[in-house]
Amino acid sequence: MPRTGPNVVIEAPVGRRLDTITFTVVVAVAVSVGALGMFLLLALSGAPGVVLLATLLAAVPVGPLVACYLWLDRYEPEPRSLLLYGLLWGAFVATAASIVIGGVGGLFVAVTDEVSLAVVAPFTEEASKGLFLALLLWWRRAELDGVLDGIVYAGMVGIGFAFTENILYLAAAYNGTDGMGPGGVAGVTSTFVLRCLISPFAHPLFTACIGIGVGLAVASRRRSVRWGAPMLGYLVAVLLHGLWNGSTVFGLAGFAGVYLVLMLPALIGLVCLAVWARSAEQRMLSVALADAAQRNLIPATDIGWVVDLRARRAARSYASRSAGPAGARAMAAYQQAAIELGFLHHRLLRGTPPADWQERGAAHVTRIRTIRPYVAFPGQVVPVA
Repeated sequence: MPRTGPNVVIEAPVGRRLDTITFTVVVAVAVSVGALGMFLLLALSGAPGVVLLATLLAAVPVGPLVACYLWLDRYEPEPRSLLLYGLLWGAFVATAASIVIGGVGGLFVAVTDEVSLAVVAPFTEEASKGLFLALLLWWRRAELDGVLDGIVYAGMVGIGFAFTENILYLAAAYNGTDGMGPGGVAGVTSTFVLRCLISPFAHPLFTACIGIGVGLAVASRRRSVRWGAPMLGYLVAVLLHGLWNGSTVFGLAGFAGVYLVLMLPALIGLVCLAVWARSAEQRMLSVALADAAQRNLIPATDIGWVVDLRARRAARSYASRSAGPAGARAMAAYQQAAIELGFLHHRLLRGTPPADWQERGAAHVTRIRTIRPYVAFPGQVVPVA
C-alpha cells in the first residue's frame, strides 16, 4: 500500500457555495445575537458562583447525549460544523427567541402561569428550535438524507436548548426564585436530579418529531408530504411538550404519570426508530452502491468494506497498520466519498435528488477514482504508486 495519499480539492458548484455561505452567515449572526442576550440574562440570574455551579451541573448530561447521537450518525457522519451550529442554535438562538417571544406576547395577551407553561412555551420553544431544521431544509437540503439525519440534527438543537434552560432553572432553584422551595443546596439538587438525570432527553425528544417530519419531507416525491410532514412533526412536538409541561401543574403524581405513560414509551419508540433507520441505511446503501457499481461508478468489490460498520473499522485498522496515519486518512476519505455517493444515488433512484445532483455525483466519483489507487482493503494488494 502506498505511504501517501492525494489531497483532493473539488470546487463546489456556485449555487451550493452561495447557499452554504448564506446559511453560515444567517446562523452565525443569529447565534452571536442570541449568545449576547443569554449571557446578559445569565449575568442577572445570580452571583457568578451560582451561575458557574449551574453551568457545570447543566453540562453533565450534554456529553452522553451528544455521544448517543454521534453513534447513530456513524454511516454518513454529518459535517461537524453543522452539528455544532445545531448545538449553538439551541443553546442561544432558540432559548433567547423563546424568552423574547413569550415576554412580548405577555404584553398583549394576559395568560396564567399554567397556560404559559402548558401552551405558550411549547409553541414558541418548538418553533424556535424547529427553525434551525427549516433553515437546513431550505439552504442545506442536500445534507439531509432521511429520517435519521433529521433526528440527529434535531437532537443537537434540543441538547443545546436544554443545556441553557437548565442553567436558568438550576440558578433559580439555588436562589429560591423558582417558587419550588427555599433554595440552596437542597433546591438545586432536586432540580438537577429532575432535569439533568431523570429527564435530560425531553427537549431532544420533542424536537425529534420535527426532525422526523423534515426527514420524511426530504425523502418524499409528494408535494403534500414535503410541506405537511414538517408541520405535522411540529404539532406533535408541541403536543408532547405541552403534555410534559402541563403534567407539573398536577404535582408529583401528574409528573410521574406522564413520565411513565408517555415520555418513557415515546423515548423507547424513538430509540427503536433510530436504530431501525440506521439498519435500513445499510440495506439501502448496499442496493444503491450495487446499482452504482453496475454503472462503473465504484468497484463492486469495495461495497462490503463501505456499508458494513465492522468491515469499515477493519479496513481502517488495516490501512493504519500498512500505511500509517496517511493510509488511514485515505481509507476514511474513500469510505466517506463512497457513502455520500450511495446516499445521493439512492435519492436519484427514488426520484428525489437535490437540484445539483449531477455536480455532486461527479465530485464524489472524481474523489473515489482519485483516492482508490492509494487504498487497499484486507487481502488486496495495490502496487505502490
